[in-house]
Amino acid sequence: MYGQTMIMQRTILIFLAAVLFTGISIGQETTSPAKKDDSLKVMSFNIRYGTANDGANHWDKRHELVIKTIQAGSPDLLGTQETLAFQADYLRKHLPQYSWVGRGRESSPEKGEQCAVFFKTNRFEKLAEGHFWLSAEPDKPGSRGWDAALPRMVTWVKLKDRQSGNSLVWFNTHFDHRGAKARLESARLLARKVPEIAGGHYFIVTGDFNSSVASKPYLAMFGKSDDAKSVMVDTFRRISKNQDKPQGTFNGFKGTSSGARIDWIAASPRFEITAAGIDKFEINGQYPSDHFPVTATLRFNK
Repeated sequence: MYGQTMIMQRTILIFLAAVLFTGISIGQETTSPAKKDDSLKVMSFNIRYGTANDGANHWDKRHELVIKTIQAGSPDLLGTQETLAFQADYLRKHLPQYSWVGRGRESSPEKGEQCAVFFKTNRFEKLAEGHFWLSAEPDKPGSRGWDAALPRMVTWVKLKDRQSGNSLVWFNTHFDHRGAKARLESARLLARKVPEIAGGHYFIVTGDFNSSVASKPYLAMFGKSDDAKSVMVDTFRRISKNQDKPQGTFNGFKGTSSGARIDWIAASPRFEITAAGIDKFEINGQYPSDHFPVTATLRFNK
């Protein structure tokens, strides 16, 4: 009896050791370890300023749809344009999983539209932040450049990705809607400032550029489509196979795609671009904004 007890105890100990060594869970099926998804989802979204006289499309009648659009896309990085302070507050309240950086484009931080950025708090550690203006005096808050109708700015943030350990610098902007010279000079300034601020890190640029892909500002930022020496890459052009189909991003709350693609996501050439698109999310024919959000999925190259 004593011998049988010893044999049983030894058998149990051997079995438990096997469980610990192989990772098998008692009473559960064995599964392969889940592969870690380190993809980076980016969204750029002009949400239309909240005091516009838009009738049935006024902010108060679509703000919930804006939140649903963002939640459906679940971006890791969300860059917004035309964001007034009360709209930023609303997004912050209803998107608690994101941290926010932003300020108004006027000389007073509380006034004017923001190029606000939102990033998932549990994924990113903020290392630095800053702003500059699209003008001949980029460090002067509220400065208006060239023939621009309004002050225009860039908000940027440096982040450490907790999943991959990589750092990136992300820039979000909105070019002027009237001044052709301002848009061109803004593109030239951005093309200089982005690598200067980013240094050797990965970078992303999101925004409403109020310019078509055939425009001088586009060429100033990206060069020709086959330019291997370009400082940054147009994620949509790099990934899309339907360049001849309508790709408009301004929809006037009507869902049309016939206009120009004026909302872009750019990235440093070091990124692997795995997806890019125009998000046409709507509910019962109602659209969240007069712009479609644009999206890209990126991956850090090892």
